[in-house]
Amino acid sequence: MEKDNDSLVEARLPTKFGDFRLIAFPGDSEDKENLALIMGNTDGNVLVRIHSECFTGDVLHSMRCDCGEQLDLAMKRIADEGSGIIVYLRQEGRGIGLVNKLKAYNLQDEGMDTVEANIALGFRAELRDYGGATAILRSLGVKTIKLMTNNPAKVEELKNDGFIVEQITHRTEANDENRDYLRTKASKMNHKL
Repeated sequence: MEKDNDSLVEARLPTKFGDFRLIAFPGDSEDKENLALIMGNTDGNVLVRIHSECFTGDVLHSMRCDCGEQLDLAMKRIADEGSGIIVYLRQEGRGIGLVNKLKAYNLQDEGMDTVEANIALGFRAELRDYGGATAILRSLGVKTIKLMTNNPAKVEELKNDGFIVEQITHRTEANDENRDYLRTKASKMNHKL
């Protein structure tokens, strides 16, 4: 693939799941680029995961959420299929940022769920925006996707932006630390868990 005019840089990224291409795109701020992790030929109906940054789950392997496990599962599924795209959006903590997410963790330890904690901190339950993902997918020439997600809002936003979307359930195993978190996602955010 030739470097797209909208992208900043492309590099080969060998991983435990196989070789990917990692492409950086401009994000909402200079120090927060969005990324596309690509394997194989992505013409046609391509397997896609739109993944929002989760430092605690993706990097530190926190058991409070299922984010890191979902990222690993997406990489494995793409490797098994031989092709696909992970769009990695830099919108930590459902868009409230890392420091506020840690404050929300403290409120959760006091008995609030994730939605209640975000609201108590003065935010909406969900601040994420998928415009960066749609821009990246368009720049990659993608129109028809098999979207690995449990979040119906992601599916609707992509459909409203003109993509043909098939939802692929993307479940991981619950544990004692994230069971309530997952229940809240299902009951208050309509995730298909």
